[in-house]
Amino acid sequence: MSRSSSVPTPAWLRPRWLRRLGSSALIGGQAVAAIARGRIGFNDLIEQLHEAGPGSVLIVLITALAAGTVFNIQVAAELSKQGAGSTVGGILAIGLAREIAPILTATLITGKVATAYAAQLGTMKVTEQIDAITMLRTDPVEYLVVPRLLAMVLMTPIQCLLFFWVAVWSGQVSSTALYGIPPSVFWNSVRTWLDPSDLPSMLIKAVVFGLQIAVISCGWGLTTKGGPKEVGTSTTGAVVMILVTVSLVDVVLTQLLFGD
Repeated sequence: MSRSSSVPTPAWLRPRWLRRLGSSALIGGQAVAAIARGRIGFNDLIEQLHEAGPGSVLIVLITALAAGTVFNIQVAAELSKQGAGSTVGGILAIGLAREIAPILTATLITGKVATAYAAQLGTMKVTEQIDAITMLRTDPVEYLVVPRLLAMVLMTPIQCLLFFWVAVWSGQVSSTALYGIPPSVFWNSVRTWLDPSDLPSMLIKAVVFGLQIAVISCGWGLTTKGGPKEVGTSTTGAVVMILVTVSLVDVVLTQLLFGD
């Protein structure tokens, strides 16, 4: 054997995050296949729907209220000075539908739900509960990942739509209270500027982001190695990877859905 063939591959050529990302993609594929075969535990699904939905709705509502108001503080004042106050509602609606609502909803759910998924599965992995599930002839992907993935795919667009409407309503209230823009003018601007395809495109973004969040958080949890200390490292790594990949996919989806 030649000397060169015995030299190990440098760690930077085989980064762990890339291997974990590949493993997460495989886990996600297995989960989607299980859903297609109808392998869904409905009791577990109801529990995960509650965590991804009602358990996260308060933070979504608060952030949506703030987003609509802050937008008006930053933009409506300038537009009113330029005599373009009648366009405030439309600009807010377009900005929310095309970018702000899906990306902020994904970020909030990442902080609230993805951290829980990664920590839960990571703890089960390092305490060998996953091995015990396998020994009982139960597929851990079907038992643990499927309900979480399905819950995220269902609840993320609902949360996104809720974020959108609350933020638009907040924008209308603040623009009327602070800048004297009549509600009828505001809502007429929303109807005029908002394209019929904007809301379906927003929900498509939310579904894709929900799928990403579930796959990466569960994948990072199931590939945790070491002791309890590694659970925190995995959780942090999952959040970072989700935020990076969601940002990159957002660029692609924006070009596909809204690019001319």
